[in-house]
Amino acid sequence: MSERATPARTETEPTETDADADAATEVTTGASAVVAALEGAGVEHLFGVTGGAIMPVYDELYDSELTHLTMAHEQGAAHAADAYGQVSGRPGVCIATSGPGATNMVTGIADASMDSDPVVALTGQVPTEFVGNDAFQETDTIGVTRPITKANYFADSPDTVGDTVGEAFAMARSGRQGPTLVDLPKDVTKGETDTEPGPPRTPSTYEASERADPDAVTAAAETIAAAERPLVLAGGGVTKGEASPELRRFATEYGVPVVTTMPGIGTFPEDHELCLEWAGMHGTGYANMAISHTDCLLAVGTRFDDRLTGGIETFAPEAEVVHVDIDPAEISKNVHADHPLVGDAATVLDQLDEAMPGAPEAADWREQCDRWREEYPMEYAAPEDEPLKPQFVVEATDAATPEDTIVTSGVGQHQMWASQYWTFRHPRTWVSSHGLGTMGYGLPGAIGAKVAAPDREVVCFDGDGSFLMTIQELSVAVRENMDITVVVLNNEAVGMVRQWQDAFFERRRMASEYPWVPDFAALAEAFGARGFTMREYDEVADTLEAALEYDGPSVVDAHIDPAENVYPMVPSGGDNARFALSEDQL
Repeated sequence: MSERATPARTETEPTETDADADAATEVTTGASAVVAALEGAGVEHLFGVTGGAIMPVYDELYDSELTHLTMAHEQGAAHAADAYGQVSGRPGVCIATSGPGATNMVTGIADASMDSDPVVALTGQVPTEFVGNDAFQETDTIGVTRPITKANYFADSPDTVGDTVGEAFAMARSGRQGPTLVDLPKDVTKGETDTEPGPPRTPSTYEASERADPDAVTAAAETIAAAERPLVLAGGGVTKGEASPELRRFATEYGVPVVTTMPGIGTFPEDHELCLEWAGMHGTGYANMAISHTDCLLAVGTRFDDRLTGGIETFAPEAEVVHVDIDPAEISKNVHADHPLVGDAATVLDQLDEAMPGAPEAADWREQCDRWREEYPMEYAAPEDEPLKPQFVVEATDAATPEDTIVTSGVGQHQMWASQYWTFRHPRTWVSSHGLGTMGYGLPGAIGAKVAAPDREVVCFDGDGSFLMTIQELSVAVRENMDITVVVLNNEAVGMVRQWQDAFFERRRMASEYPWVPDFAALAEAFGARGFTMREYDEVADTLEAALEYDGPSVVDAHIDPAENVYPMVPSGGDNARFALSEDQL
């Protein structure tokens, strides 16, 4: 979803947080108006990399009460801001200079866009008179980022730039959340003004429905109550809408089993008897069987992406679909909605609860789901005379940490093992890249998560390939003495690519295996972190204990079985009910 908006005062009321946040910065320039707007929005932390065109804003930050975290790379700044927003529920803010600074953030902004994560990006720009003249470090940042932002703005006046930043903040968190960007020409930030920015407001043209149509809700509730095989599908929108309590109340009151999407992990406790965990390409067999046989699917806050659905024609083929989403553009985009309910997830779940004529008669269905759970358990073989299994490492780390531990990851096999074998019980504890699938997300994501929740344990599962993408951010964790633990599931390969090459490309392993990888434990020590290595099962418990107890960043180089693959697996575009449990079933 891409929305173009121009700065405008509206009747939209500021939130209590905004109203209570006072700007400490005196407004004398456009740059000070930017900082005052951030303070007025309740922003506490920024992630960024300085540079020439953004220098006036950084100069104003010098005396500000805002905490700026200098990242090693602008992509890391965007990912850290993204994770900060996922964990805190408030937009994360990233900042960079013009040209390469702005373009280095593009991957992180696109990632936030795909996952509907609230991020505000501030980018420096060359002076207005030089725009379009190929000036030093000039890039058309607005043009580049328009397709991957919910709204972006070119600031054209010191008098309005503060309100523009406030509007960008309001847009990032309103309705369907997402990234916004403000491009800040140097003459605008240096220009004089005494105009104080108001509180963050969305433009008058922007609307987001909170309550669904009552008649549509009544019809949907009657369908759910009459179902014999009802199922809830909880997506990332449940977390974004703070709707986990309403989801849990609805599912338990009416005895409806729950499946989550991968972004929806944690929205419903995975140790609950009604939870079938997450579905899709590498989801549990029992979750995929439930989706394939339900006769009524209540989908909340999901866009039905291809990694979830497989082939659309075989996805929930017998189900009447009730689709709850705050963005009307998602309704029937991929999967036809028999009952479209546009509105806020928590509000609409409450509406459905009030409209339910009774609970569905679903005892036999729940028993069937339990049988699938027994028939297709998430299990693996771990012979002591074979290399270390990654699933074992994930489960051991889970057992060694509190249940509210925040888990971040890069993208690849390690991401799947982390999401499959960690038991998530709370929302905002699983932080990863889903729609864009960005390798390298895990470490900067862990930094952002730790800033958002400094008193919580933060564990990053990374692959050797993903870790190498953003390893420079380890310097930030060391400099800031961040107590995070990185577990590198090291199979000396781009493992997911290698798995697909073996399955679908006649084992032609082109560019997927590393003939040599660094000693990650030694690299960690070189950065100033603690490094650990483990290869054997009897090393796991003590190594993890030492890494977790270290008061600062630690890296565990876990050498795992290079032949281990991720299962279950539904081939791309396949039937979710025909998942493979081994390569010979593909």
